[in-house]
Amino acid sequence: MGLFDKKICSICNKKIGILDLIGSRKLEDGYLCKDCAKRLSPWFSDNRKSTVEEIREQLSYRELNKEEVESFNATRTIGQKYKVMIDDRSNKFLVTKESKWREENPDVLKFSQVTGCDIDIKESKDEMYDRDKDGNQVSFNPPQFSYKYSFGIVIHVNHKYFSEMKFDVNNTLIVEKVVMKPGFDPKKREHENDYLECKKIAEDIKAAILGIHEEARNAEEEAEKPKAALVCPFCGATTVPDAAGNCEYCGACIVR
Repeated sequence: MGLFDKKICSICNKKIGILDLIGSRKLEDGYLCKDCAKRLSPWFSDNRKSTVEEIREQLSYRELNKEEVESFNATRTIGQKYKVMIDDRSNKFLVTKESKWREENPDVLKFSQVTGCDIDIKESKDEMYDRDKDGNQVSFNPPQFSYKYSFGIVIHVNHKYFSEMKFDVNNTLIVEKVVMKPGFDPKKREHENDYLECKKIAEDIKAAILGIHEEARNAEEEAEKPKAALVCPFCGATTVPDAAGNCEYCGACIVR
């Protein structure tokens, strides 16, 4: 098959022409058209090592995820560019940047699937220049620098199709101008409001993710512990209380 020959999507059997190549993906044993590729998880990237059958399985999972999205009801939302939406009642969350997020079908995860969360701050530094009377580029006196910052979040997860959810906190780069006066230490300077706001959002996301993750993990561990047998004070039977703390024989509540 030549470079410009039409390829066939291994999922829907649609022909992939030259104009359709942008957005389509090469699989280990086939091809994926751009329309089918859009249905994959936005956090999934390992398509070249995936087989057609594995992609079919993921698309089946994505269809089931629509039901999770439909029943998801956010009790709080944190974020600016990307938003972390949390359903405290079900101990689940999702991450999206779309206003019509239900149409996007974002992956809904349990907090017990979280394995960690990191804040990723990227900094770049460029000197700013002036022009002398002849139009030549010269350094300011004292020198001036432009610092640019980008805040990112990496949520590490235990998931079949991806291991991390990596996204930006700020909508645009944060730019701060710094004048290097004698004896001035730029590392000890006070940052501007935009920087402080994004830093707080990032810290709030991390605290929420790790805090609820810890609670969810403890709850699961508690649920998995073997229940101790008790004597029901109402019917006298030796019973293992159900999830609601009721006697399995008479139904009376014996654990509150």
